[in-house]
Amino acid sequence: MRDPDSRNEFILADLIEIRAEQQPDLDVLTFEHLSLDGGKTPDEVRTYKQLDTHANRLAAHLMKCGVKKGNRFVIMLRNHPEFVEAMIAASITGSVFVPVDPRSKGDKLAFMVNDSGSCGIICGDYSLAEVMTARAQMPSLEWVLALDSGESGAPAISNFSGVDSLRKILTTPGPRIEPVPVTLDDPIQIIYTSGTTGNPKGIVGKNMRFGGTGLMGSLFGYQPDERPYTGLSFTHSNAQATALCPALFGGYRAVFSRRFTKSRLWDICRHYGCTSFSVLGGMATAIYSEPAKPNDADNPVRLVISGGMPAGIWEAFEQRFGVSIFEIYGASDGGGMAFRRPGEGPIGSFGKPMPGYEMKILDDEGNECAPDVVGEICCRPESGSPMSVDVDYFNNPAASLQKMRAGWNRSGDMGHSDAGDWLYFDYRKGGGIRHNGDFINPGFVEKVVAEDAQVDDVFVFGVPAASGAPGERDVVAAIVPVDRTRFDPAKIFRTCRAGLEQNFVPTYLLIIDEIPKTASEKPLERVLTEEFERNRQAFLIERQDK
Repeated sequence: MRDPDSRNEFILADLIEIRAEQQPDLDVLTFEHLSLDGGKTPDEVRTYKQLDTHANRLAAHLMKCGVKKGNRFVIMLRNHPEFVEAMIAASITGSVFVPVDPRSKGDKLAFMVNDSGSCGIICGDYSLAEVMTARAQMPSLEWVLALDSGESGAPAISNFSGVDSLRKILTTPGPRIEPVPVTLDDPIQIIYTSGTTGNPKGIVGKNMRFGGTGLMGSLFGYQPDERPYTGLSFTHSNAQATALCPALFGGYRAVFSRRFTKSRLWDICRHYGCTSFSVLGGMATAIYSEPAKPNDADNPVRLVISGGMPAGIWEAFEQRFGVSIFEIYGASDGGGMAFRRPGEGPIGSFGKPMPGYEMKILDDEGNECAPDVVGEICCRPESGSPMSVDVDYFNNPAASLQKMRAGWNRSGDMGHSDAGDWLYFDYRKGGGIRHNGDFINPGFVEKVVAEDAQVDDVFVFGVPAASGAPGERDVVAAIVPVDRTRFDPAKIFRTCRAGLEQNFVPTYLLIIDEIPKTASEKPLERVLTEEFERNRQAFLIERQDK
């Protein structure tokens, strides 16, 4: 039996064990079913004691599967309580969880599993067919656990051989096991980038950094009776930092949805008494575009934590819904953090760096840009600060070194400052497209579109988003059909929805006779953008929420 005094609340397994002793019956996490089925089935609620018990059972099973300290496994779930229990189980076993968007498919899924060397996958039944189809491409994979989600249309787990039921493991009592000793410098997760300019890169997250996100509640000014809400995925660092980790650390009774739904957002907040929620990019515009109601401001929300609130609707959003905007900027790969508290600084700015960090706009030579001149957003620790901006890409030291130049973490985001040193985000550097908060690799989209027999050539690019969100872009697929007279655009959209994550599906199709290119065969994006703007109304628009 280990000494209780040796436990550290920055270690997730220790944190949950301590809270299970202090507040065993606190319903710290609620996974709502109001948006899922109108509340016909009971919400899924977890107390600290339940989290501790279930995670311990899963940890025991993982050890039986041969999982050891430092091994990696994938969590490929929507926002279920079992996602959190799997995270805690990783901490108990000293292993490393790899959160993967459950919409991931084919080559992209296989790449992340293979690159991380993951020995297993915990997924939902709704992703099981994709996992099993790609399994032959994932030689490191030794086991698969699947959750019976209860969602309509999901296949039965029993239809697949070699797959164990996660729910059965979590509900089967067994002897308690002791956590594997770990340090603050040991990794707990590997979270992959979107792969905007190449294959995704795995960002190693250590216990110190992950545990520290539990303190974010104090930065946001969360009150003791705070009830945070998010519909953002746990596979995204924003959901971890704004809701999940602060709730676990601070005992805030957080509420989660399996997926974001703009039409039920305020119903959820009113029903559960949620006092804050988080949004990214175009989500705010989607919320604001809902028809105005007389009771819009009649809600318990006081704070909206935003990453990319459009300046054009900022004040109107606050007034209409009776909320305050807390704007944040951060990077998963070590690029520090900045924020703008409500009422501080100009509308549209993401703020100034948090204490301990220095953030500047630099040109390609490393010189500081003058106010209003666009350059790269870069961050480093202040002199004498214990903070770090170093990045550790898993099994990719060359990329880790390239990220750092002269002590600065180069974010890859382009922005500017004003005369008062307030910072602004403008766009993503390079070939990446930020759409609804996700950074999209055009290459993934091009591959899926190009494999359609109707397509002779394709080039994917971004245009300023109709939402008006800063730095957000809508996705355009410029297509040269094999036979323009027989081209079926609806089939392209069906192909994309079947083979891509939702945010990767093109917003527009630009049908052209030839993709303009340079002498070196590089597509002329500027020419295509101009053509698109001249004929915007003539192009097919496919709403991604249909």
